[in-house]
Amino acid sequence: MSVSTTDHTLREDSQNAAALGASAHRSLETKAAFRTTEFAVYLVAVVGVLVASHLVGDADGRGDVFLADKAWFYIALLTIGYMVSRGLAKAGSCEHHGA
Repeated sequence: MSVSTTDHTLREDSQNAAALGASAHRSLETKAAFRTTEFAVYLVAVVGVLVASHLVGDADGRGDVFLADKAWFYIALLTIGYMVSRGLAKAGSCEHHGA
């Protein structure tokens, strides 16, 4: 099933948008990933995990309690969370390509 629109309708919409001072071009995508706040929070969290893993050491003779493998596991979890948040942002886009 498909919906067809005439050129006449499309031209009218474009002229109406231009008359209102709005752009006839509508964005189909969300912001670029590196321009979002969740990317900044993700980077800060990753740096925080790496710094904490480096700073936590053998102060009381118990050995290193925050080993590198645990730090990388937390970074993997952060990455999964970031990817899910971007997926949800993309899923919330108004229009989809190829539909």
